[in-house]
Parts: sequence; C-alpha cells; structure tokens
Amino acid sequence: MPADRLLGTLLRSLQTYAEQQDTPRLLGTAASLLTTLNNPLNVTLLTSQLLAAPAIWARPEGLTTSLRCMSVFHSAARALIQHEVAASDGSKAATFTLPQPERVLHSDDWIKAVLNGADDHSPAWRHVLVIGGLLLGFGQAEDRILSRSTFRLLEETFVRFLNTALVDVADDDELGQTTVTLVLNHCFSAISEFERSQLDYDRLLSLLMWSALRSDEGLGSGYFLGAIDFDVHSAPDNILSWPDRSPSFAQIQRMSASPLGASLGPLARLIGHTVEHVRDSWLVSSAVDDLLDLTRTLQLQWRHTKLSGVDASDESTFLTRETMEITSPALWKLLRSASYAVVIIFRSVLGRLLSDGTLASDAVAPETAAKALSALRNLYFISARAGAATFTQYTFVYLTALDILGNYPMHAQSFVQAIRSPQLGTIPQYPLDRNLDLFYLNTAEHLALALPELAAEDLLVAACKPYLVAGREERLLPSFEAAHSTMLAAFSVPHNVGLAGRHMPFYIDALLRMFPGSVSPRQFRLAFTTLINIASPPSLVAAKNPALPAVLFDLLQDRVEYATNEVLPSMHDDSQPILASDAVPLSERAAIVLTAIDTLAYVPLDMLSYCLPATADMVNTIDDSEMRDFCVEHLWSVIMEGGMEPDRSRISHAWWSSAGGREHGLYGRGEIAEHSLDMSGALPEEEIPSKL
Repeated sequence: MPADRLLGTLLRSLQTYAEQQDTPRLLGTAASLLTTLNNPLNVTLLTSQLLAAPAIWARPEGLTTSLRCMSVFHSAARALIQHEVAASDGSKAATFTLPQPERVLHSDDWIKAVLNGADDHSPAWRHVLVIGGLLLGFGQAEDRILSRSTFRLLEETFVRFLNTALVDVADDDELGQTTVTLVLNHCFSAISEFERSQLDYDRLLSLLMWSALRSDEGLGSGYFLGAIDFDVHSAPDNILSWPDRSPSFAQIQRMSASPLGASLGPLARLIGHTVEHVRDSWLVSSAVDDLLDLTRTLQLQWRHTKLSGVDASDESTFLTRETMEITSPALWKLLRSASYAVVIIFRSVLGRLLSDGTLASDAVAPETAAKALSALRNLYFISARAGAATFTQYTFVYLTALDILGNYPMHAQSFVQAIRSPQLGTIPQYPLDRNLDLFYLNTAEHLALALPELAAEDLLVAACKPYLVAGREERLLPSFEAAHSTMLAAFSVPHNVGLAGRHMPFYIDALLRMFPGSVSPRQFRLAFTTLINIASPPSLVAAKNPALPAVLFDLLQDRVEYATNEVLPSMHDDSQPILASDAVPLSERAAIVLTAIDTLAYVPLDMLSYCLPATADMVNTIDDSEMRDFCVEHLWSVIMEGGMEPDRSRISHAWWSSAGGREHGLYGRGEIAEHSLDMSGALPEEEIPSKL
C-alpha cells in the first residue's frame, strides 16, 4: 500500500478506541511510516496524532503504553541510522531493505519534523516520549550519524521539554508523573553534564520520589505487603501456604516486571543525583521523611503478615514447597530491591549533609542521622536476610549516621531509648522483635560512648543479659555475639567505672560458663583480652579495682588445670575470612593458653615478671605437640614482634633472652637447669671415649 494511503488509514484508526483493537500493531505501523514518509508535514502530522490519539491514550495500560510510544520513535531513529549508514557505504545489508533515496528525509530534516509534532494538541509530558525516543535512538556512540551540533540540539530540547513537563504535569496525573520519571531514567546517561545541570532539580526531586515510592508503578507506599496475608493459609500441621496463583503474588510479579519496579537501582541512583544537586536544602529533609514513611509502612505491613511469624531458620519446616521455591523468593527479591534503593538514596542524603551548611547544622544533622538509622532499622528484617554487610553503600550510610549521631549525646540517648525493645530484659518470642533486638544491640554498641552511666546500665546491660545466658542457640547466635560486643563496649567507656565494677563479675562468669560450648576460641580470646585491657592501668577501672587484673589472670590459670585436651569442634562462620588461629585445631586448654599469651600485652607491668613464667608453665601443660608449638610461636611473636610498648617489651625480652625464658617456654621449667649453661653455638656435651 502506498505510504500516503497507509498514513490515511492509520490516522483514521487512531481517532477512535475499540475494545478489540491491536494497539501494538498500530504503533508498529506508525514506526514504519515515520521513516518512509518523505514529506516533513506528514511526519509532523503523524507525530502529533500519535501523542493525542484516543486509540492509544483513551485507556492507556499504564507505563506500558508510554514505553511503547517511546519505542516508536526509538525504532524509527534506529531505522533511519541503518538507512543512512547503508546509503553512505553504497551497500545493502542482508537484513535491511534500503528505501528509495527520494522517499526518505535527511536525518536533520526528519528530526525537526518530528519535534514539530510535539504541539499543543497533547500534554507536555507526552512530548518527553518523542525526544526521549530520539535521544536513545541517535545517542549510541558506535553508530552516531548526527553532527555534534544536531545532537546538542536534541539534548537541549530534551531538557527543555522535561522542565516544561515538570511545571505542567498535574499532581493527580499519575501516568504523566511516572512517564516523565521513566523517560528520564532511560535517557539520563545519554545527556551531557552541562545539560544535566540545566534540569529543574527542585521540581524533579519530589516527582521522582513520588513515582518511585508512592505510585502504583513503583512501590505503592509499601502497602502491597498487606495484601499478602489474605492469600496465606494454614495447611495441616500448621504449615503456611502462599499459592503462586493468588492475586497478591500476581501483584508482586507485576510490580517486579513494571518499567519502574524493574529498574529501581538506576532510578535510586537518579534520585540520589537529584538529592546532591537540588538547590533548596529543605527538600532533602522532605525526601528523608518520605523514605522513613515508606520503611515504617513496610515494617508494619510485614508484621501483620503470617509469614513474619516464621523464623528464617525454620522456613523449611513451616512453609510449603511452593512457598519456599516460588512465591517467597519473588517477594524477597522485590524487598531487597526496595531496601537497596532506599540505602542508595540515603547515601546521597548523607553525602549532601556532610557538605551542606544548612543540613550540617546542629539542629538538622542529628535529626537526619537518627531518621536514617530508623529507616535502616525498619528495613532490618530485609537487610539481615540479604547480608547487608557486603553492601558497601549500606555500610557507609550506617557508620556515617552513627558518627554524626554520636557527636550529639542527648540525641543519641533519645534515639537509643526510642528504639529499645518494649520487653527489655527478656528475649522476644516473635522473630521480627528478635530481629529488631539484634539491630538495637549492634547500634547501641557504637553509641555506648555517648550514653551516661545510668542510661548505659538501663539501656545496654539490661538488653544484653538475657542473650548472654541464652547460649549458642542457632536462631539467637547473632544476638548472642552482639550482646557480648555491647557489654564489652559498655565496660570500655571511661565514665562507666561504676557500671564495670558492678556487672563485670556477672559477665566474666557468663563468659567462662559459655566457653567452649557457646563461645569460640577466637571470641573467648578477644573478650578476655579486652577485659584485661579494661582492668589494667591507666584505666579508671584499675584505679578503683587494682586487684582485678591479677584475679582475671588467676582465673585463666585455674581453668587450665581442668581444661580438656580434646580438639574443639569448629565454630567458624563461612561468611568471615579464616584467620591463622582458626586454621589450627585447638583444644580448650590450648585456647586458654593462647588467651593468657594475648593478655601479656595488657597486664600491669608489676605483674609481668610473674605472668611470663606462669604463661610458659601453661604452654607446657599442652599434650599435643602441634598445638604446643603453635602456642610457643605465638608467645614468641607477642614478645618479639612489636606488639608491646617499650617498657613491657624490654622486660619480656630480658626474660626470654637472659632469664631462662627461652628454655622455660621451649622445654619446660624442669629443663631450665639442663640448658641454662649452654652457649648459643656451643658443641653438645658428649662423652669422649678414651683412646687408650
């Protein structure tokens, strides 16, 4: 059919909407016609009709319709590139039919004709679809045929159309706002830095935040989690079933496959860029509030689902196979994407805070940091499962917010009080509450220095005690380890002298009772060495309890006497690197001896002359030669390899080299007399036979 007749037929089809019409076929025909029409007025007419056609826009299918419309202009631009490349080479590709030259407009004329079709007959946000399609079609560097001036014109027009759309789009026009977001998300990397600087970031930030967090094409304010509970049913034996044919799972699939949901990562980076360049600093605070609202809704909606009552370690027991393999993984994939998107935006927020005088003020900075930590707390049921420690941007946001908040003791105390468990002093039964307890312990450890002594006792010690005596139960293991770290952090604070004196006996008793059943050798060494360090001069604890270091060392000596020589089972976490001490199998006795060796770098100087030979005695109680040799090597490294301050090193070196320490450590106390008169390099004593 001739192009003019085909154009007339297409224009008539675009004027009315029909239930049975094939919209993709109409758009495909339009893409073909755009490159074959040789009259620029017809190109302009077709473009104008596509942007206003009732057949397309009377009942749009959300962003799918917008994406199809942008694809029309992208496909037309790519076809025009193929034609001009083929024409310039004088050849025809096997997969491309070369039109007659007189039937194709030159690229510059064709672009102007298309842009003229973005007229007043259609809203401004639809014009962005035209220029976005052209920019993506002509913007690929490997086959760019446009001159630099023409491509710069495309960039300038894109920014101008976008800024106009930001002004004209109505607040209740969800399709318009999400379309602008979609096009910019696709085209942002194609425009130059200068043109990016011309964007109206103040208007853009609120539109992007709404599209990503609140629109139905985005995360829908997090309310999609609430719909899941209606489709989760209890099967026999209290096993939960979430079928893959349920409406809620269909919604999860739709959100994951939507144009915005499938690109939450790039969209979050775009929002982060906007946060860094927005001119009004207070808009950043508004974005923080939006993020906090989303995370709060996600946590509350998750709490009200039946799935939240199943611990991650028990899912294989209490979930059906269909739920475990199909529906639940799809949900967690979407939640991880949402969590990462929030973290990426917060990374830009805190980066902006560090360089913005308004946001860094004493009135704003601690509030922003507290809100960032609250958002991470709300998402911790996702982060703990996804392994957020491996996500560098999460680590940056978490530690930066803690550093900022730690500089404001009053705000830090208020924050710790706000996130503490309502059941402080007990272990919650509900998995989500235990998850929040874990975040609380990890966070409070970093803020211990900012808390006064009484607050630390009420907020930290009370929260740690139930987990310290709970033992190494698999589901409580992270909280058990976090409780140990938090208690040691509370003891280490200089102004917590009274707290350390009151609660250190309880902690020492709990530590000794839990080793080796619940505490690994590496953890025991770290904890006990930290206690010795806290109790030794020049700390205030040592001034108030001068005998405490000797008591602690005596506890190690007493424990060695009845410690077993059997090799302990490995408690190594596969997610952590293997240390040298973990690579050597250790018995309970060897682990205690290594702990005693570690304490030599911290015990008071007046105890060192006693502790050195006592430690050598403990080394020689080990029966296994490999373990004993490892302990001797560690003793040598502690004494000789710079792990001590000068005075301590001088005493230790003198003991090792000239006071019999080498023989004591290598051969035992009974062998000192035998080897004490040997000179280095001397010949061994052998009976010389008589030659007579």
